[in-house]
Amino acid sequence: QQSGRRFNLFLKRRLRIDKRHQSKDSIFFRDGVRRIDFVLAYVDDLNKEWEKKLERRKEFERNLENAGLKLEREDKKESEDGKICFVKIHATWDVLITYAEVLNIKVPIKENDIPSMVENPLDCMLAPLRLPEKVMHPEPDYFTAPFSRDKQELYLINDESTFFSPSTRNRIVNYILARCPYGTEEGKKKFGIKRLLNNGTYTAAYPLHDCQYWKKANDPNCENERYTLYMEWARFLRFYKEQPLDLIRKYYGEKIGIYFAWLGFYTEMLFLAAVVGLICFLYGLFTMDENMSSKEICDPAIGGEIIMCPLCDQDCEYWRLNTTCESSQYSHLFDNVATLFFAIFMGIWVTLFLEFWKRRQARLKYEWDLVDFEEEQQQLQLRPEYEAKCTHKKKNPVTQEMEPYLPITSQAVRFCISGTTVLFWVSLIIASMIAVIVYRLAVYAAFASLMENTQTLQPISGLLTPQLATSVTASCLNFVIIMILNFLYERIAIWITDMEIPRTHMEYENRLTMKMFLFQFVNYYSSCFYVAFFKGKFVGYPGAYTYMFNRWRNEECDPAGCLIELTTQLTIVMAGKQIWGNIQEAIVPWICNWWGRRKARNNPENLYSRWEQDHDLQTFGALGLFYEYLEMVIQFGFITLFVASFPLAPLLALMNNILEIRVDSWKLTTQYRRPVAAKAHSIGVWQEILNGMAILSVVTNAFIVAFTSDMIPRLVYYYTASENEDSPMSGYINNSLSVFQISDFPDRNKPKLNPENFVICRYRDYRYPPDHEKKYLHSMQFWHILAAKLAFIIIMEHVVFIVKFFVAWMIPDVPADVKAKIKREKYLTQKILYEYEFEKLKERLCQGGKQATEEEFITTEGRMELSRAM
Repeated sequence: QQSGRRFNLFLKRRLRIDKRHQSKDSIFFRDGVRRIDFVLAYVDDLNKEWEKKLERRKEFERNLENAGLKLEREDKKESEDGKICFVKIHATWDVLITYAEVLNIKVPIKENDIPSMVENPLDCMLAPLRLPEKVMHPEPDYFTAPFSRDKQELYLINDESTFFSPSTRNRIVNYILARCPYGTEEGKKKFGIKRLLNNGTYTAAYPLHDCQYWKKANDPNCENERYTLYMEWARFLRFYKEQPLDLIRKYYGEKIGIYFAWLGFYTEMLFLAAVVGLICFLYGLFTMDENMSSKEICDPAIGGEIIMCPLCDQDCEYWRLNTTCESSQYSHLFDNVATLFFAIFMGIWVTLFLEFWKRRQARLKYEWDLVDFEEEQQQLQLRPEYEAKCTHKKKNPVTQEMEPYLPITSQAVRFCISGTTVLFWVSLIIASMIAVIVYRLAVYAAFASLMENTQTLQPISGLLTPQLATSVTASCLNFVIIMILNFLYERIAIWITDMEIPRTHMEYENRLTMKMFLFQFVNYYSSCFYVAFFKGKFVGYPGAYTYMFNRWRNEECDPAGCLIELTTQLTIVMAGKQIWGNIQEAIVPWICNWWGRRKARNNPENLYSRWEQDHDLQTFGALGLFYEYLEMVIQFGFITLFVASFPLAPLLALMNNILEIRVDSWKLTTQYRRPVAAKAHSIGVWQEILNGMAILSVVTNAFIVAFTSDMIPRLVYYYTASENEDSPMSGYINNSLSVFQISDFPDRNKPKLNPENFVICRYRDYRYPPDHEKKYLHSMQFWHILAAKLAFIIIMEHVVFIVKFFVAWMIPDVPADVKAKIKREKYLTQKILYEYEFEKLKERLCQGGKQATEEEFITTEGRMELSRAM
């Protein structure tokens, strides 16, 4: 009986569609002419707030119709699940031209006649990387001018239905939806689709994709741009192809287009850094057997005879230096002469990347008609939330109009709460890092004791030292804590930014960006800063060790240095973040969409409407791009701030980004609803953050080379203490280890067992021996090395900064040909506009104008002469 009902329902729907002679997989109203520019969805259920929501919807939709929008409703009986109602919105020509003028939208007035760039002789070699011309440049290049209702005959309007692109249309409709009122509640005027979505009046609001991504639409009027993007861009097998940036911009808008342009350019620039980093790594690999330090450590006659002091108090035993043979060999991969070269190279690479991006950005601004884009006009418009929450009003000194404002006392209170919250969460991160350090100190002794006393671990004890075992487990624990704090803080950051009630969209994004970046910076990099600059630096010496909280003995570095541990930390956090990020971005949305569409898969395609298909997709929110930028900027920090410790970091980033571009494009094209188009002429505040990190990276890498690697101590030994001319570095290990007399151990530190009755042990430091009058004080060599480290930092920073600023000065931000084209386009556009005005005035004069019209004629003629002179 139940199956019979389903069959009858299917027949009814089939008859209903046959009656309309139109598939529901369409982007048009039932008449097949008016385009669907936006869709609203809601669940019509009889709960306690049903009547209130119904009244809000009626008032809201009435006001939308009063604003000139056309609505078409789909009853819940028409939907696949029988629960969701849809309201389809169409913007008429009058609405479009009205708001095109309000939003200062540029439209074509003449096809661009400026010659294109001279062909590159390497184009034939790059042909396999190219996409078809129709995909790369989906529409001709035009001279453009801001739209004006009074000058419609000036513009190239061939067809009113296609003159404004779908992305421009949905942008205009979204602007109306964000400001449309729906009534008064609690004495306050309520408006905006965002508030209606938050209170559940509507469940979704979105523009439609133009077709299914895996096949073209049957409708000949459909552009099928989504299908083209999927086939040419969003598949991983196209990873080696260039990106169709013009098509991305046309379909998704300039804001998303500029993100993919930046990500693609960043990935291209990473190729050079990855190649140089790989060469430096290979240099370390091929010279591993020639490294004198690891040779001496591995030599049974040298490292095998050096007895090291215990790694922990009482429970640990004395150990021989050659037990760290393998780890010392691996540390040479990253701690060699090439490390210094690579650190300097990356300091210059960062500058080249930022400067060349400015030039690329300037070219895009010209090509995408963003040169005169008045971001202030677009972004400084008041946020609807600000207008709704600010009940006080004052006169704007510029416009002389009354506008809402937030009293200074309210701002101060909100900023205090916000600042305190951010400080609390940053403190929480620091506390969690201290907890991880305590973990390291607590388990370090356990690992040291376990590995020395357990026979089954002896075969791997050379590779897996207590320091490395502690570092790996602590890094994994730290990564888990980072992810948990990240998840919690994202919600807190959005809440406190909303609480501040920023005045404009730009203010909102900038405040949220700074809060999130500050938190992420501390969250992701604090553990790396600890290993790089604090671990092993405040250990003390045998008999006078330093303790955290007077309980846990501070960690020592491996005899081969701390750089290998920094590399381990960086690799785990960086690789873990990238893997987890790709899982979040690709697999989670796919599973959610699969679950949401599991019923619809059994229905005929023409019953599963275009608006229902898109409704079942995930939402790409207003902060969707924000998280994409944040992810890449954090990665940028990893490959610049600590790159001296891990030359392969750019290669890892390059491989991740090749995947990232395709994952982002795939999820945006197949797994998410179509985002509302938005304009942007740059990457915004992220540019300043990248500049700041570029400067900081020079300082951090100079300190890593000086204080974390063994570069400077080896150089000081080479030039001041070496005694063997044939092998200048022989004897370095013995020179870098100080002597301690075991009888001087206090009871707290003294090992319980000394079966071989050792008299002395060695430790990593530069101190006087026990028979010296300055017993256990720092030796003169220690101060020589410290002075050399400080001198190196100053010299390296100054050299890199001078080169950076010189390179930045040499490379102009705007290419010369782009400057010339901008001037040429401005001149031609002004000429066209003036000629139009001139012809209009002549017509008015012929019809019998007055003296005032004659004066206008003379003025316009003068402006044309001035334009020609320019």
